[in-house]
Order: sequence, then C-alpha cells, then structure tokens
Amino acid sequence: MTEAAPPPPVTLKGMLHGARLITPLIPGSLVFAAAFGTTAAQKGLSVLETMLMSAFMYAGSAQLVALELWRTDVWTGAAILAIATVVFTVNARMILQGASLQPWIYPLPNRVLWPSLALLTDANWLIGTRYHADGGRDAGVLIGAGAALWVVWFAGTLPGRLVGGLVDHPERFGIDLVMPIVFTAMVVPLWKGRQDTICWSVAALAALATASIAPGYMFVVAGGLAGSLTGALLGVLDDRRRRPHG
Repeated sequence: MTEAAPPPPVTLKGMLHGARLITPLIPGSLVFAAAFGTTAAQKGLSVLETMLMSAFMYAGSAQLVALELWRTDVWTGAAILAIATVVFTVNARMILQGASLQPWIYPLPNRVLWPSLALLTDANWLIGTRYHADGGRDAGVLIGAGAALWVVWFAGTLPGRLVGGLVDHPERFGIDLVMPIVFTAMVVPLWKGRQDTICWSVAALAALATASIAPGYMFVVAGGLAGSLTGALLGVLDDRRRRPHG
C-alpha cells in the first residue's frame, strides 16, 4: 500500500518570496484594475459594489466580460444566466490550472488548500508552476503571490472607479501590452522540448480557429482543452513506446 505524500510546507518566507516574484506584474495589474473600475463606473456600479466585485470575484477578464453584459435597467433570469455562463466559460481554464497543481498542493489540509485555490490566478499559477518545476516545494510561494496580487487588484480598482475616465483607452499608451509581454517572458522558461512545442502550437491554433467562428470567449476554453488533451495523448504514446515489448 502506497503511503500518502506528505503535505508541502507553507512558510512565511515562501509567501514573501511569492510576493516578490509577482512584482513585475504590478504595473500591468494596477492599470488593468483601474480599467475595470472605470468600466464599472460607466455601468453605474457604486463604489461599494465595484470594490466588493473585485474583492470576492477576483477575476479580471471575467469581471470585464460580466460588465459587457451588465444591465442598467431591469434584470431578468435570462440576463443573470447569460452573465453566469459567460463568466464560467472565461474562468473554465482555472479547472485545468488547478488540476495541474494537484500533485503539489493536494496533500495540504483543507483549511489551507481551499483559500489557496480561491487566490489562484493566471499569474500566481505561472509563478508557482515555474517554482515547482525548478524543484521548490513551499506552497507559500503560490499563496503569497496570489495574496499580493489580490491586494494590488483590490487597491487598483478604487482609483479607476473614483476617476471614471482614468484609463478609458490604455491601448493608446501600449499599457495593455504590459501583462501579455510579462506573461510570455515567464512562460518561455517552462518550455521543455518538442512535446511542449506541439501542445502550445495546437492550443494556439485551436484558440485562433475558435475565435474566428465563435463569439465571446470560448477560444480561451478551446485552446486550453486542445493543448491539455494533446499533452495527455502524447504522454500516453510516450509511455507505450517506453514499455518493453513481449
């Protein structure tokens, strides 16, 4: 009978390290949060409603997508269902990201595991994945990065809400490119060879194809699923090749 893996350590030192690793993303996150605050102001959300949305939803792209469908008049069941469906679609990638962390953080006790997943974002998932791939075990890195980014996101929402026209068009200044560029730079070191090239290429092609034929944000889910399934298939084929014959 195989013994259960021991839970990884969660230390203050690890949390502080994770918070430091998130530093390059702070400028882009602040602008992104302010853009959300500005959009919320234009949709008529109060300061309290806007801040509560950032505090509890904590999902930048999904929050902006929700505001695209936000009603300023009468709410109906269909309108609520539409927003819930779109938000779920945009955030469905978190299912795959959370699953990829399972070997590392699953042994944590529930009182630590669930808050750490509540703080999961693309940014701290990427930071945690790189850290763990390099041999790190302290889950505090994942938690600290997520908590630090939550503070940045929450704080950045307020000025955008209070000053409605603060960042109406961040693309004019190229600010909207800050986070994609940083993310790309962080992803590159995760590349491990031919299999990753195939998976990333399939994910990109699936996302582009879906974006051209399906409205909304289905391309996010399509790309993630296509890349994940390709990786799983290649893993199975690789295992078969390595098995001794006969």
